[in-house]
Amino acid sequence: MLRSHPGVSEAAVIGIPDEKWGEAVCAVVVLESANKVKPEELVEHCKKSIASYKKPKKVLFTEDLPKNPAGKVIKKEVKEWVLSKT
Repeated sequence: MLRSHPGVSEAAVIGIPDEKWGEAVCAVVVLESANKVKPEELVEHCKKSIASYKKPKKVLFTEDLPKNPAGKVIKKEVKEWVLSKT
């Protein structure tokens, strides 16, 4: 869903601890080179197509996502990075 936004190059979605719900949705996004996108814009973009509880509660931006040799995103490393930022 996030990757359908014209300003997004790549995205990974993970669960992070949340006091109220136990776990919340967090999106880690790599933007297209010249685009400036606000987190709120991406959340609004998601609201159009997915249920409210599935939309990201937090959006973080990064230059690149860690990948294994096959090119798949290593979500464990993404989660460790996110948790170190909060």
